[in-house]
Amino acid sequence: MKVLVIGTGAREHALCRSLSLDPDVTALHCAPGNAGIAEIAELHQVDALDGAAVAALAGRLGADLVVIGPEAPLVAGVADAVREAGIPVFGPSREAARLEGSKAFAKDVMAAAGVPTARSYVCTTAEEVASALDAFGAPYVVKDDGLAAGKGVVVTDDLEAAKAHAAACDRVVVEEYLDGPEVSLFAVTDGETVVPLQPAQDFKRALDGDQGPNTGGMGAYSPLPWADPKLVDEVKETVLQPTVDELRRRGTPFSGLLYAGLAITSRGVRVIEFNARFGDPETQVVLARLKTPLAGLLMAAATGNLAHLEPLRWSDEAAVTVVIASHNYPGTPRTGDPVTGLDEIAAKDAPHAYVLHAGTRKEGDSVVSAGGRVLSVTATGADLTEARERAYRSVARIRLEGSQHRTDIAAKAAEAAAQGA
Repeated sequence: MKVLVIGTGAREHALCRSLSLDPDVTALHCAPGNAGIAEIAELHQVDALDGAAVAALAGRLGADLVVIGPEAPLVAGVADAVREAGIPVFGPSREAARLEGSKAFAKDVMAAAGVPTARSYVCTTAEEVASALDAFGAPYVVKDDGLAAGKGVVVTDDLEAAKAHAAACDRVVVEEYLDGPEVSLFAVTDGETVVPLQPAQDFKRALDGDQGPNTGGMGAYSPLPWADPKLVDEVKETVLQPTVDELRRRGTPFSGLLYAGLAITSRGVRVIEFNARFGDPETQVVLARLKTPLAGLLMAAATGNLAHLEPLRWSDEAAVTVVIASHNYPGTPRTGDPVTGLDEIAAKDAPHAYVLHAGTRKEGDSVVSAGGRVLSVTATGADLTEARERAYRSVARIRLEGSQHRTDIAAKAAEAAAQGA
């Protein structure tokens, strides 16, 4: 099977890494890719938002499957163009991707499907925003209605900060605050059958102790030893399947990766948001634990054959990923700084730890930073404690001037699991 992956980040590197280890994959391509992906896939230049260009590239390569990583191409309808060219594609249509592209649309789908979520108001004026904030009280939750690359949400006790964020957006969703821990649950679907993956938890805040501004995600871990063993089945029954069924009922079936961001509240599971693609950095830890070959799973979703797939197989090991970010992330990150230590990790820490590139590019023989989140250092271990130790040992080998990372990824979960063992 020849596979073309679209995207440039650590999520795409994680997808390419799993696909490169799949015996059914005979040729692996990525467009545009990054410095790390270049080591395992053939890179091609393409405008990822241009559906005709992506479809043409897939045709020239003789791709049997196209996997679209980021949300922006999906919302732009790139999957539709590839499908129209007769090439199987993993990723929802433009209409179905509105589940991520519009918070208001997602709320409408959830209401129709009876999916439990936060109470909310869609607001377009300052007066509506003020009224909604007053109705819910602090902590205030204000979400940009459109795509915001994981950074369009403000959760704050500061009323003026909440109003200022709303004023910077065309349309916002103001929600009640959901208490309790958050969980990310991915599901692969062909529009009818839903196959959940293993849950993960990510860390959105920039600084230790969940302090600092929201980011695209500073780390993640899986499994969740504190979660109810029945959580995945419950979420499939009350959230994932009803949502897929509702979108099919509307004539816009969702085929691809449905990502549910969940809050485990005192009143039960509630959906915080939906995404229409693999999440970053959770993908890095979920795929690290998936033993079922990835290409067959994604192809089954793309061709409507998930119902015939064998049950997924998972490693009992734990996985932790730690994001190394540029100086000043998530503000305006500094780029162009040399990254060293990668060869040392490959020589001393593999196969239990490895580096997935996000914002990198090659300059001659050197790797330099090219974005806010630069690397995802990922490690596996018998339990979270061992996976953390391996991940942070590798993080310590990386040298990137001015870089930052959190030191507490999975720390509480590892400690609690160790005490309960």
